[in-house]
Amino acid sequence: MSIPAFPLRTGVPPAQLSACIRAAVQQVLDERRLVGAVVLVARDGELIHRQAAGWADRESRRTMTMDAVFRLASASKPVVSTAALVLVAQGRLGLDDGIDRWLPGFRPRLADGRPARITARQLLSHTAGLGYRFFEADADGPYARAGVSDGMDASGIGLDENLRRVAGVPLLYEPGTAWGYSLATDVLGALIERVHGAPLDAAVRALVTGPLGMADTGFVAQDARRVATAYVNNASQPHPLAEGETVSPFEGTVGIRYSPARIFDPHAFHSGGAGMAGTADDLLRLLETLRQDSGTLLPKALIAEMARDQTGGQALPNAPGFGFGLGFSVLRDPAQAASPESEGTWRWGGAYGHSWFVDRALGLSVVAFTNTLYEGMSGRFVTDLRDAVYGALEAAR
Repeated sequence: MSIPAFPLRTGVPPAQLSACIRAAVQQVLDERRLVGAVVLVARDGELIHRQAAGWADRESRRTMTMDAVFRLASASKPVVSTAALVLVAQGRLGLDDGIDRWLPGFRPRLADGRPARITARQLLSHTAGLGYRFFEADADGPYARAGVSDGMDASGIGLDENLRRVAGVPLLYEPGTAWGYSLATDVLGALIERVHGAPLDAAVRALVTGPLGMADTGFVAQDARRVATAYVNNASQPHPLAEGETVSPFEGTVGIRYSPARIFDPHAFHSGGAGMAGTADDLLRLLETLRQDSGTLLPKALIAEMARDQTGGQALPNAPGFGFGLGFSVLRDPAQAASPESEGTWRWGGAYGHSWFVDRALGLSVVAFTNTLYEGMSGRFVTDLRDAVYGALEAAR
């Protein structure tokens, strides 16, 4: 398969844009809140900022490079969600069809024992009634008792077994009636496998990463020398993330059990929601392909559906003003979110330390991959970078 040219031209940044971004990045490095980062900014189809900073591995003094490979965690979700929507575009999967046709063994029930019907749309929008183990208050929660994997640990089980365990836990609510971030994208991965008739890695490669030339994105990292070491913020400076270490992104939750080695294990099950590795360049290829609405992967109507709030006005915890589309959050109310982003902006991140957003009204895509959790996903750096970008664009008007 021939790899297409990168869908961006090299452009000239507005005055002060690169200086503002570099200052924000340098500040977070100087304050030892991040170890390393790659930041990309595109505007109107032109790449206007490209930067690698800090360390890919601090202890061996390996500098961060533009081609560094990162464990994606939930930055996997837009890739896998797009793969599912390609199947919808091909007429092989219906957004509102029950998934039991393809996954007859996956039949979770409501708390009162009633059966529930789950659709692909509900999996994509996280309205299917599922949860995550790491959101539970302690190690005795229902997902923990069932031995459910969140897709980032060294579980030693397969995807089918994990789904069997998930299906044995009562749904948190009737599908379509609420919103809850969850293992839905892992279930979606199993659905993609059945519809496409191939393992998830091969399906995603055929449907998304291959056609877009995302050569460095997959479920197993091929070159360990390019993979950035994962770090965790603590009081003085970030420490390397240990194998099996549990770190909570939210107060009052048991937290995520991490296996940094998982991305090198060809036998680890393919977690559609958290199991991929890749580069910032690769994710920007996908985001720009969707933003440019060129029909390369999806028709305009499906991209519009992807970008539409699917929650029915439900509030997202810790994200005022945001709803959720098919694979990422959608900004409903910039004032409520206290954000300079335009209404309709797409945004999400990844627990290993990533954030990204697409402001289609301004033709803007920003990807920031870091190797430090959770500063790079939900720390002050995310807001500082956003404000640096919008501040420079506003000043250039």
